[in-house]
Amino acid sequence: MPNTEYLKIPKERIGVLIGKEGVTKEHVENMTQTELDIESETGSVTISPSESMEDPLSVWKARYIIKAIGRGFSPETALKLLDDDYILDIINLPDFVGKSKKAIQRQKGRIIGREGRTKEIIKEMTNVDLSVYGKTVALIGDMERLQIAKEAVKMILEGVRHKTVYSFLEKKKQELKRKEFENIIIKD
Repeated sequence: MPNTEYLKIPKERIGVLIGKEGVTKEHVENMTQTELDIESETGSVTISPSESMEDPLSVWKARYIIKAIGRGFSPETALKLLDDDYILDIINLPDFVGKSKKAIQRQKGRIIGREGRTKEIIKEMTNVDLSVYGKTVALIGDMERLQIAKEAVKMILEGVRHKTVYSFLEKKKQELKRKEFENIIIKD
């Protein structure tokens, strides 16, 4: 029997995890066949396998869904992690810019862009969801596309001009389209 998992999410995200009248919590439990015990005061969440659990990875999937909600994603976006092709990756901003609050704030601004434009472009070009929250940038997507989005975020963190990052994304998008097209031709 799979083990129980424990994790902590920011207290201000607990309400999002529980949802109105417990709807979100119940939905996550149903979708993952787990039971969640949420401690609102501390932000601690205990994930236990339910009696009816069939998928041995359910507890693990629930953990990543909850972690994604804790990193600022909506429950709908976090539930994409039920799909085995989707993964969650978290970039810790202090690893790139140190502990300076000003530096972290500036880099978050560069990743989000004016009126959210840069974040939106990364999402549109890679089909990867991004959440800039606290001292992290979290990404949800399939492995190949997530790597491209992560590379774009890292380029921004390294001070590369936005125009250059957009060109990189455009080139990668074309490569993905070509690869998908070639796969279609091979299958036919």
